[in-house]
Parts: sequence; structure tokens; C-alpha cells
Amino acid sequence: MTYCCDKLQCSLPAPIAPASWLCGSCTTLVYTRFMAARPKVVRQSVTLPVSLAKEVQNMAKRQHLSASRMLVTLVDQGIQARKQQRKALFELIERFRATDNPEEVALLGDQLGRMVFGE
Repeated sequence: MTYCCDKLQCSLPAPIAPASWLCGSCTTLVYTRFMAARPKVVRQSVTLPVSLAKEVQNMAKRQHLSASRMLVTLVDQGIQARKQQRKALFELIERFRATDNPEEVALLGDQLGRMVFGE
């Protein structure tokens, strides 16, 4: 009689199917339920102006990426930049509220105005 594997503690008979030569007690578990799963993705369709599409294609070629991956990267960078701007705005508002110095109030008010309304 042949056994499942060469381990001495294994005394299970060898399976019939050649694809599964090892028994459950002799195999090494590689994936567990605690391992990170791939993030879920959503398929999205976007219409771009020709000039913008060409620019995305050129950027993708320079970075050796697909156009889709380049768009994902650009959108992610844009979201992160927007979050940074928002954080900076709220920090400036807090500094503006906390100061009692009239000169600093004027300076922070000017900065706040430029951030909100532009140059």
C-alpha cells in the first residue's frame, strides 16, 4: 500500500487523483482568512476631452503605465491634494480665531481670503 506522503506520522492511503498527492494534515496552509484581500474595484466610464486624453496617454507612456492606471493615479493624487488644501484651510482658520494680535489678524485674514477666493 502506498501512503499519502513521505511523513512518518501520515498513514492515510494515497488518493486516486494524481493532482492531490498530499493529505490535509501534510500540507502547509498558505492563505488564511486574516490575510488582506484585494480591494474591491468599481468599473467606471469617463469621457475626456481629446486634449486631456492625449496628455494622459503621454504621461502613461512616460511612466510605463496603462492609461487606466494613470487615471487612477491622477485621481488619487487630486483627492490627496484636495484633502491637504482643506486641512491647511482649517489650520489657518484656527490660527485666525486664536490670535489676538491685530497685525497677525490682518496677515492671516489676507491669507485666508487668498485661499478662499484665489489671488
